[in-house]
Amino acid sequence: MQVIQHPEATAELIEAGKVYEQKVPALGAQFFDAVDEAVAVIAASPERWRIIEDDVRRFLMPRFPYAIYYRVLTDHVRVLAFKHHRRRPDYWRERISN
Repeated sequence: MQVIQHPEATAELIEAGKVYEQKVPALGAQFFDAVDEAVAVIAASPERWRIIEDDVRRFLMPRFPYAIYYRVLTDHVRVLAFKHHRRRPDYWRERISN
């Protein structure tokens, strides 16, 4: 299934990768690889993870303290956020209607 990212989700993903790269060389690339793997797993079986609110599902990344919030729509998966576990829990909710 095709995966489409909300523009703000893409921006926060890029920012997170930059932060990891600044901390440890090559860690940003490892983060992006882990995100690519997670998104591929979601695309292959999008309804596998539980619904946390309305029709929004959450995938917890195994190595990094991030969750991917997404919706399964008729013809694609819409990623709403790449959320760090320490970030305010509901900041991404406004993206549901976009």
